[in-house]
Amino acid sequence: MKRILCIAACISMLCGGVMMAQSTRQERREAWKEARAIRRAEAKQWEAIEDSAAFQKALDALKAGSWVMEADNVIFRNGMLRYVSSNTNYVAVQNGEGTVQTAFNNFIYSPNGLGGVTVQGNVSDQQISRDKHGNAFMNFSIFGGAISATLNLTLTVGTNEASIYISPNFNGNTLTMNGTLVPYDEATVFEGISSW
Repeated sequence: MKRILCIAACISMLCGGVMMAQSTRQERREAWKEARAIRRAEAKQWEAIEDSAAFQKALDALKAGSWVMEADNVIFRNGMLRYVSSNTNYVAVQNGEGTVQTAFNNFIYSPNGLGGVTVQGNVSDQQISRDKHGNAFMNFSIFGGAISATLNLTLTVGTNEASIYISPNFNGNTLTMNGTLVPYDEATVFEGISSW
């Protein structure tokens, strides 16, 4: 009888220890999940703060008329998308002058020496507006010896991500460039040989 009581006591202590270990393991897992959720929330808050600062800097550059939109991709009028190098595909505005440059790797001989074209002209008719969500829009024209186009820029609220729709005035070869908008003095672009 003593032997049975002793075995029962050992079994109950062993079961209690296993239950306690499972409870401790589950508590650790829940604490780890909670800490991970807190870290993710903090990271999202910091990202939102950085994105908001980048948006404000880009918006200030637009208003000052000194900016560069470095394109990561280009969409042609037929809907074809090409990923491009942001330091050779851009739209820039500085001191009332605008530059539009494209450069594609598969064209060896090109007017700008980079596989595309570089055109410059005077910027006019600049209009900046915002929608109810906070997105910024800028409509303007660039007129020069090799370019006559209307450009529509959209700057997405909370980021410095931008899109520019370029519509030449004398043909239907429209182009959309998507990328990031930065102040002119922070741009990392390389300008090819200008056409005219």
